[in-house]
Amino acid sequence: MEPVRVGLVGAGPWAEMAHAPMLAKSPEIEFAGVWARRPEAAARLGAPVFERIEDLFDACEAVCFCVPPAVQAELGVKAARAGKALLLEKPLADSLDGAQRLADAVAEAGVPSQMLLTLRYAPQVREFLSRCAEIEPFGGHAVNVSDVLSGEHPFGTPWRLQRGALLDVGPHVIDLLDAALGRVTGVRAHGNPLGWVGLLLDHEGGAVSEISLCMAGTGDLPPSTFAVYGRTGNVTLPHFDDDPLEVVAAEFAQTVRQGDGHPLDAAHGLRLQRIISEAENQVTTP
Repeated sequence: MEPVRVGLVGAGPWAEMAHAPMLAKSPEIEFAGVWARRPEAAARLGAPVFERIEDLFDACEAVCFCVPPAVQAELGVKAARAGKALLLEKPLADSLDGAQRLADAVAEAGVPSQMLLTLRYAPQVREFLSRCAEIEPFGGHAVNVSDVLSGEHPFGTPWRLQRGALLDVGPHVIDLLDAALGRVTGVRAHGNPLGWVGLLLDHEGGAVSEISLCMAGTGDLPPSTFAVYGRTGNVTLPHFDDDPLEVVAAEFAQTVRQGDGHPLDAAHGLRLQRIISEAENQVTTP
């Protein structure tokens, strides 16, 4: 089977550390090229560099994005209208309106899409979710604390420094509890996304959960925690350092070949964006 030709949009630190190696190493993918606003950064990624994004689109059948959310919202629409399958970063956009436009463009073009919600591709997480389904879950909690905002950090990019934990790690954590406990139907939020923010989530079926998020931690920080409690038991996600990007690449290639949606598609990203937007409207403005 021929590999899927995938182009990369973006050449920042995460593209260099994760996306480009993922595309280059996968036997399911041909790394067709890179477009970025800084050609000198794109040249470090080991693939042909395109001066015009339209030329990158012409050279591939699918596009992987690693750019700030506002840029993804704009360029993702162009890629969808060019008929390209999309591998999208979280969050889908920097605003609910931007996310809606991108999800609408994907639906109107009829192109496959897939969100890179990294946790969901790890085998440990898939086992965790499988066990959650067996215990009749009624509640859960999650904590994610990092030091991204506390000083010089490679991922302390402008949009993260401005919007903080809700927009950055919020999609990962909300998505996992959504999968474990049922679709989120309501959210209450308090705190400050640049400090500490707390969420109370209501889920379909009556389950509830709590989330604590912080990106301003310092010192020796503990790993993230996820726990779900049910009528017949409880499940805790063990800490792991495995890299699930090989699975991401393989599933994206399959999504492109099949020409249909992945469970974590742009529509799913839009639903997460609605939850985050509602939470952001309730917390202290940074």
